[in-house]
Amino acid sequence: MRQRERRIDRAGRSHSRTGVAAMFVFARAFALLLLLACVLALTPVTSVAAVSGNLFQPTVQEPRAYGYLLGDVLTQRILLPTGDNDVGSVAPPSIGRAGAWLERRPARYETDAEGRRWMVIDYQVVNVAPTLTRIALPALRLTSASGATLQVAEWPLSVGPMTSADAFDAGDLQLMRPDRQAPLVPTAPLRRQASVALGLLLLIVLSWLGWWLWRNWRESARLPFARAWRQMRRLGGPGVDTSAAAWLCVHHALNETAGHVVHAGSLPSLFARAPYLQPLRAQLEQFYQQSTERFFTPASTVAPYPLRGLCQSLYRAEQRHER
Repeated sequence: MRQRERRIDRAGRSHSRTGVAAMFVFARAFALLLLLACVLALTPVTSVAAVSGNLFQPTVQEPRAYGYLLGDVLTQRILLPTGDNDVGSVAPPSIGRAGAWLERRPARYETDAEGRRWMVIDYQVVNVAPTLTRIALPALRLTSASGATLQVAEWPLSVGPMTSADAFDAGDLQLMRPDRQAPLVPTAPLRRQASVALGLLLLIVLSWLGWWLWRNWRESARLPFARAWRQMRRLGGPGVDTSAAAWLCVHHALNETAGHVVHAGSLPSLFARAPYLQPLRAQLEQFYQQSTERFFTPASTVAPYPLRGLCQSLYRAEQRHER
């Protein structure tokens, strides 16, 4: 009986040692699996997986796949291989239209905080259908300087119109809206400003007119040839060129201008005091010749002389000199 108990005791201890060993092996296996899982978890997801030969499938950060409208910009980021998988510089894809819906912009390169280089490609939605439509970013095959090829698969997404093509046709929700009336601009201040401006303009015009009339009146009262021209116009008539009063009027104006009695021989002194009369020298010489024949040669036939024209020329020369 005792031998049987000893055998049972030995079998129990042997079975216990076998169970402990099995649990120890299982714990080591579980620890190894846990360690492998941690290593895989800590390994960057941006590593490059070689597909075959020189063809690589890089890690790509895709844009969201929904909610795009006309004019939106989508950004695709492609991780460039480094380290053991370094393929050298990668040529960017062509720019321009990428299908019926998208336009590819020039690619740019960025470096993140971990020192990894990314190729960043922007796509803009340039066309949409009247209804929600499924489109895709195009697949890419990028060639590197080492001859390797990076293959990027297409990425499906959806784009839609900004508004429905059909109106609800209920209440104020109609297909076409009437033109919005522009707000009326208050014109009362503008009318007041215009009235003030017109008043000032009228005042300026009246001031210039009054000054011009006053200047002419002052000149007609002060300047010799101005007084002579005013008297010549007062005489008027077709016989003014032969009127003795008109001839005397011109003589008095010439004498006052020269400061002494002027005759044909003293014309140089007249021109010395009034050089602005020099252009009329020939007409004045003829005037004094005609005056001598008219007043000092009675019974002689005197040829007609344009006295009114001479007086007007003398008046204008005097005006130009005064101004």
